[in-house]
Amino acid sequence: MSSPAIVNLWMLLVCCILIAVKGGWDEEVGLLRRGGKQRQFDYFKLALQWPGTYCRKTRHCCSSNACCSRSNSPSVFTIHGLWTEYNDGTWPSCCSGRPFDQKEISTLLEPMRKYWPSLSCSSPRSCHHKKGPFWGHEWEKHGTCAYPVVLDEYEFFLTTLNVYFKYNVTEVLFEAGYVPSDSEKYPLGGIISSIQNAFHTTPELVCSGDALEELRICFYKNFEPRDCAHDTSSRGSCPQYVSLPAHGSWGFRSNTTAAS
Repeated sequence: MSSPAIVNLWMLLVCCILIAVKGGWDEEVGLLRRGGKQRQFDYFKLALQWPGTYCRKTRHCCSSNACCSRSNSPSVFTIHGLWTEYNDGTWPSCCSGRPFDQKEISTLLEPMRKYWPSLSCSSPRSCHHKKGPFWGHEWEKHGTCAYPVVLDEYEFFLTTLNVYFKYNVTEVLFEAGYVPSDSEKYPLGGIISSIQNAFHTTPELVCSGDALEELRICFYKNFEPRDCAHDTSSRGSCPQYVSLPAHGSWGFRSNTTAAS
């Protein structure tokens, strides 16, 4: 047997031993679990959605989509997720952890439905190769990577809600005069300055056309605000003046039972 072949055979043998001893191979992220953990994240990013912008994409309705109930549609920034990030602009995902179990957060369902609703009828794919609820996607993809700051599913969702309430972006912008409107446009710089003055950090902004769609704030692991290491958002797509469309101003066709 040639020398390169012997080397390759030896490497394969070592790999098999590692899998047998340390844990299985995770095809989703290409890592050996437990034996080859992803390196620990550097900071958190809280991603918030403006429903008035996001819901303009809604053309068909379903009971799980918060956009579909005009009377109870969110009129505040709602949570997209709490993401773990690296300082080099990349991020871990689908780390070791239990699959999502809604029973674990049964006591949080009321605020979750109000402040962390799904704004889509689609079922995102989880880290276990199955489609499931929006909350399950956020826990399995991002929450499982928040160790050792966050230890389990319940703590992940409770922590995210607490950070969301403490750093109330909606209140800051409304007090500065940036309120929902289908006719007004606001200076992008003014929105950024309002967040900077309130929380001492520069937000990331994502727009859809001339409408603000997402606002993201970054935090150290102790949840003190910090600037994001790399602005991976599409702030460049935001014009100098942006709108905050009023909730319920979009149009859609209901082909299923709408939420009550």
